[in-house]
Formats: sequence, C-alpha cells, structure tokens
Amino acid sequence: MAFVLPALPFAQDALEPHMSAQTLGFHHGKHHNAYVTNLNGLIVDTPLAGLSLEEIIRQTSGDPTRMGVFNNAAQVWNHTFFWNGLSPAGGEPTGALLEALNGTFGSVAGFKEQFKQAATTQFGSGWAWLVLDEGKLKITKTGNAELPLTSGQTPLFTCDVWEHAYYLDYQNRRPDFVQTVLDHLVNWNFIASNLAAA
Repeated sequence: MAFVLPALPFAQDALEPHMSAQTLGFHHGKHHNAYVTNLNGLIVDTPLAGLSLEEIIRQTSGDPTRMGVFNNAAQVWNHTFFWNGLSPAGGEPTGALLEALNGTFGSVAGFKEQFKQAATTQFGSGWAWLVLDEGKLKITKTGNAELPLTSGQTPLFTCDVWEHAYYLDYQNRRPDFVQTVLDHLVNWNFIASNLAAA
C-alpha cells in the first residue's frame, strides 16, 4: 500500500506567531508531501513496496544505488517526527524527563543552549536531535536526510534546520528560529513519551 502524507497534529495556523500558516502550508503541504510522492514512485513494484518506513530506511541506508529511496523515506520519517515534536501549548518538561535533562545538561536552559549550538552549527541542510544513545541523553546533528535510526540511537526530539523550515518567517536568522522553537513550541510530552518507551 502506498504511503500517504500524515496530517499535522495541530491546525495549520496553530503555531502562529512563532511559525506561520504559510510556512506550514509550504513545508508540510509541499515539501513533506513531495517526499511522500517521490518515495511511492521509487518503490512501486519493487521488493520495498509494503515494508514499513523504518524498514525501508534500514535496508537502503548506505547503499549508493538506492540513495534516492533512502533520502525520500528518511525525509518522510524525519518530517513526521518533527511535526509530532511541536506543540502550540509549549510548556516545560516535568518528571523523569526533567530529571534526565538536569542530570545530563545541568538544567533545561543548559539543554536548550547545547541543542541550539548543534542546530546553528549544522552546515547547510540537516537536523539537530536529542537522542538516547546507550542509555544516555545526547545531542547530535545530521546532514541532509540522515537520521539517528541508522546509528542505533533512539530519537527523542528533532528540529529541522533546512532553510525551507524557517526562511519565510525568519529569512536567514536560523538562530532565532531555533530559539523560538525551543522556547515556545517543544512538545515536551512527546519527548517524555519517547524517553519512557525507550
């Protein structure tokens, strides 16, 4: 069965004024949808058809002959994960997540500072991630469509730093975009659920 574009977990204008409905219209409705469409076209009538997104990513990662499939599959996964990590409610971490952040980064502010550093120093297009790596929280970054799943890490949260994620609202001010996401849009419940499940 073909993949379909997952619906946003909030209304298209729900993240305003921090992320505009126009940005969501292009980013989700155009970019994310193009990855879904491209992936379906690349896997139709192949042994990859019918596999889960994660299995397609694992089977094509590092294979130069199937880079197109990997890039599109990984971008479908990355974007879906990104949307679920955002929330118009914002808030602050609590419970086990708060303890883990304090234990690893000294404070929530320390986490935000280190995450922002990773996001703003990712050269070109890519992603910043909070992951669980061998039982410990870690901040990492990946270029283009790469993702922690292929490195044995468990993703907990990500921020998209491809220019199409922020250029309509922030132009070239990537640091302002990342800071706004961290201060106003993080879905801490999503991160806590991912941590608990890991």
